[in-house]
Amino acid sequence: MPGFIRNDINKPTIFVKNQYIIIVAGGRGSRMKSEIPKQFIEINGEPIIIKTIKKFLIYFSEIKIIVAVHKDYLNYLEILLQNAKINSQNIEITIGGDTRFYSVKNGLNLINDDDTIVGIHDAARPFVSVNTIKRCYETAANKGNAIPCLSIHESLREVTKEKNKIVNRDEFKVIQTPQCFLVSKIKKAFEQDYQPIFTDDASVLETTGEKINLVEGNIENIKITSPFDLIIAKAILENEQ
Repeated sequence: MPGFIRNDINKPTIFVKNQYIIIVAGGRGSRMKSEIPKQFIEINGEPIIIKTIKKFLIYFSEIKIIVAVHKDYLNYLEILLQNAKINSQNIEITIGGDTRFYSVKNGLNLINDDDTIVGIHDAARPFVSVNTIKRCYETAANKGNAIPCLSIHESLREVTKEKNKIVNRDEFKVIQTPQCFLVSKIKKAFEQDYQPIFTDDASVLETTGEKINLVEGNIENIKITSPFDLIIAKAILENEQ
């Protein structure tokens, strides 16, 4: 695995020739009940997906970005990138699939370097912290993969058709993105057929027998999927500013 090196400004703290991030933006955002997919909605005058891309550029200005977007919004995204004056030299756009699984697979197909780290991130998570991103890439460089998570503070109950019962919340975590992987391992995992249990990218890798490594996420790293989430997002942005 790539080893650690001293941190410099605008450089990752791990020695990897190239680092990649696949931003998944292929959904139509039906739960948002908006005319455009949630990742294109503006918060304080800036589209969510642009905020997300900028966060990874803050982490590492030379990171290679792959965006998987719905075919109907290819031109729309290109215009947003131009308006935001984001250097498109390190950005590739691919078509999103019918499910997250196929969107990610399309993105992975654009990476030819197997001995590096790729992160996979939801376009609708613009408030991931740079520290969370660094933890994920660093751990993946040392251990092969890393996914951010949070502890649960609410009570939980397991519900079945017959009954419901209390469960120990300390045995569960809330999972976030970016989920980071050694390219060779995650590409091999995505060679298998899609299964409904693949709710995230770690679940795909886990079926190959790989151990999943958890790292600390950040509570602001919400996934914006509903109108209520937009209210929370605006509050987070005001606090950041």
